[in-house]
Amino acid sequence: MAPVIDTVVPGSAEALLQSFAMIIFSEIGDKTFLIAAILAMRHPRLTVFLGAFLSLALMSLLSAAMGHILPTLIPRTYTQLAAGGLFLVFGAKMMKEAREMKGGSEKIQEEMREAQEEIEEDEEEGKGGPIVMREMEEGVKEEHVVDEIKKPAKSTAREGLRNFFNLFFGPVFVQAFILTFLGEWGDRSQIATIALGAAHNMYLVAFGTIVGHSACTALAVLGGRYLSTKISVKHVTFGGSLLFLLFGLIYLYEALAVSSDIALEMSIPISPADQTPPTGLL
Repeated sequence: MAPVIDTVVPGSAEALLQSFAMIIFSEIGDKTFLIAAILAMRHPRLTVFLGAFLSLALMSLLSAAMGHILPTLIPRTYTQLAAGGLFLVFGAKMMKEAREMKGGSEKIQEEMREAQEEIEEDEEEGKGGPIVMREMEEGVKEEHVVDEIKKPAKSTAREGLRNFFNLFFGPVFVQAFILTFLGEWGDRSQIATIALGAAHNMYLVAFGTIVGHSACTALAVLGGRYLSTKISVKHVTFGGSLLFLLFGLIYLYEALAVSSDIALEMSIPISPADQTPPTGLL
């Protein structure tokens, strides 16, 4: 009878669970979560979900790939030490934020107002081009039109990119995609995904974070506004801080264990019997 081969990759369940849990505790009540919730109250939920989810999926793939590249440039022991340090720093920062927060939904209401302002600013930028053309046709003040035309190159490029994608996907999809992508870039969850990608298989990390993002985005689109009035960001942040601190300790332990094993292997002396060549070769 042929032996049964275990095809489960060691640490695969750990990578999936850590990636999923990290996203759940980082994203619920976050600004991108609230942006999706607000947009879903104004526009079709499915369109908002697809725009936000695809943006987060792209971010997860990019971040996991960045983490995968690091061990090829830096020894894995150092990447695990760096990952452990990052999780400990984020965990301590989240713990401090949780202790300073007041109970109730005051913090999440503040985040809601900021998300609302970002959406309104984005909508105003999206209306800039057509307004200028209409004002030029109607003969409105020339100075105002010139000021509108002389926008920064960065803003003009962003509007051009938006108009290009609007032709294929529609303005609601593009708005949800861009606002979510910009909100996540450089965020704590992105850096944590890079750290996980450096310590585990990038495909498992990407899959775990994408599943976590899909759950959070679906929750935001279906009932984010109602949920924001019921959950306590203080408790969620406190739970996330404990999770990040635990991850940090795990990675530091693994890095130190690997380095001690390597040092032990290098220190084992070779016996004279091992150095003697076989008699048949003399």
